[in-house]
Amino acid sequence: MQVYQGPTYEMAVRQFDIAADYLGLSQEARVRTRVPKRAVVVSVPTRMEDGRVEMFAGYRVQHNLSLGPCKGGLRYSPEVSLGEVAALAMWMSWKCALVGLPYGGAKGGVCCDPSGMNLGEIERMTRRFTQEILPLIGPGVDVMAPDLGTDEQTMAWIMDTYSMHAGHAVPGVVTGKPVTIGGSLGRREATGRGVFSCVQEVLDLLGLSLAGLRVVVQGFGKVGSVCAALFRAGGAKVIAVSDVRGGVHNGGGLNIEALQRHAKEAGSVVSFAEAEPLTNEELLALECDVLIPAAIERQITEANVGRLRCRVLAEGANGPTTPEADELLNGSDVFVIPDVLCNAGGVIVSYFEWVQDLQNYFWSEDEVNQRLNNIITRAFRRVHEVHVREKIPMRLAALSLGVRKVAEAKTLRGLFP
Repeated sequence: MQVYQGPTYEMAVRQFDIAADYLGLSQEARVRTRVPKRAVVVSVPTRMEDGRVEMFAGYRVQHNLSLGPCKGGLRYSPEVSLGEVAALAMWMSWKCALVGLPYGGAKGGVCCDPSGMNLGEIERMTRRFTQEILPLIGPGVDVMAPDLGTDEQTMAWIMDTYSMHAGHAVPGVVTGKPVTIGGSLGRREATGRGVFSCVQEVLDLLGLSLAGLRVVVQGFGKVGSVCAALFRAGGAKVIAVSDVRGGVHNGGGLNIEALQRHAKEAGSVVSFAEAEPLTNEELLALECDVLIPAAIERQITEANVGRLRCRVLAEGANGPTTPEADELLNGSDVFVIPDVLCNAGGVIVSYFEWVQDLQNYFWSEDEVNQRLNNIITRAFRRVHEVHVREKIPMRLAALSLGVRKVAEAKTLRGLFP
């Protein structure tokens, strides 16, 4: 279908086609599994502080509902497009199926620059976007969560808008919301904690330990900052981190707590006094044991993959490595933990939050973290088993498990009418 376009969507489709070829999917299974079930594009008129009305484009793509309600984040970014959102929804489908969650994939976004808007403008835009897609969301239909440019407060506004129409509180319509109104303990740190658990599994396989491990993190937001803190607490040396404005490097190891304070005050890791500056390009080429791209898509490409000097590539972001770079990595000694596995901690704990909301029974943070670790390590071992047995790359092993489950669900449910 030509409706969905752009390099990120083309990348997601190419990954799917590789997995479908490996699985030998039929023409019908390929078509029904690849193409999103539905997509909506809405106009989001928003009154700005100066009185003018700004029109934003909003998107929600639901990739499939064969395994259960849709699940996926909502991002606010000037780069948001229908193709990007469709790709992210597709990856969510494979991710949820891979780790055994009763969800299909979805993703949403509003094309805007939240850094140039005040809190009132963002709230009005959020509530209007929610109103526009109201018939297509709900605890049993499509459950949103925070992503790039959105947070707990965004989810609270969506929950409130939906609940006002329902006439009662509906906390299960979103996850990643404040604990006070039905959020889950451990949700904020979940994606980073999942990355940490996956890396620990690889270290065991390679006979390495956390003590003295050199870690580099691209992205210092919700995922990267948590990863950095967990690795430092475990005894590793986080030698470099970056954000959209640049990066910092200290070969002896960064003081992550001090860096977090600096980033909060300055709005960036740049100019941290206890480190040397470096660019994002230089950061990716640093010699290290573990490289964690935790920023945005398509950061490791055919042009720069040859400069990587890491032993483990742990994909905290969605789609950070292009298929062209993948082909080169497959012939290297870099151990790749693919995104659909590595960053699944967020959706796993979102599932826990949804379950807790439906039951009105909440778990301790220790329970949440233990259940998260159990699920993601079990998924890692299953992927690694396929990787070893079939002699295929880790990414193909992970994608084949996710794609197969979705395709089988569609086949079993049949084509209506």
